Amino acid sequence: MKLVSLLDHPTLSARLFYAWPNRIPDPFPVQGKEGMLGCWYNRSFPNSLTMIHFHGNGETVSDYLDHFAGRIAKLGVNLLLAEYRGYGMSEGEPSLAAMLDDIPAIVAASNVEPSRLIFFGRSLGSIYATHAASLYPEAAGLVLESGIADPLERVLMRVEPRQLNTTLGALRTETDRALNQRHKLALFQGRTLVMHTRNDDIVPCTHGVLLHDWANEPKELVLFERGDHNNIMEVNEETYFEHVGRFISRILAV
Repeated sequence: MKLVSLLDHPTLSARLFYAWPNRIPDPFPVQGKEGMLGCWYNRSFPNSLTMIHFHGNGETVSDYLDHFAGRIAKLGVNLLLAEYRGYGMSEGEPSLAAMLDDIPAIVAASNVEPSRLIFFGRSLGSIYATHAASLYPEAAGLVLESGIADPLERVLMRVEPRQLNTTLGALRTETDRALNQRHKLALFQGRTLVMHTRNDDIVPCTHGVLLHDWANEPKELVLFERGDHNNIMEVNEETYFEHVGRFISRILAV
């Protein structure tokens, strides 16, 4: 892999990503920028919206095949589970900035007009969902769950600048260039839903509050009183999907 960004340094990638191979039934292969991506696609609702979901760094598409996919299907929405390089059945190696380049291929493979798309990002996946929303500002919706407002903070929790052979100033400049969440949210013109738990001890709920503050109207912030970063959906399942369902209904009502 050619290093095109400080954020793609192998030391950072090794500490940030937890990629492992596993097989899934009926994969939906997408030709990414540097290899095939093992995505998954349910297209059961030809006249409905399509959600493109980006999972967290400690998960794979397989974690969303049963329960999450079933709940989204009950809402009458198509679901494309995007997979990252090196995860699941995907080729290549994960890297923070370079994987942004795979998003246009994933969107194109959906074969859906951007105005009929909802981007959903959980945890680190919020970086990719927000980037997608900035590339396709006409998309119908954006959901950020347990999302990250300050990517530099997360990077510095994993590495020191000297370990990337750089300075803090240079790393800050590059992160702002590639991963400026505030700037990207300002570009998006669709409806936004931000969900976080107040008890998130990995990505504090202040991140969710900032993401909501930066988003354009119409927008909604949901702060759950129960659960933490890794069980927010499980602990709040009914209300979690009620909020997602209402979000979808409001898009369709326009």
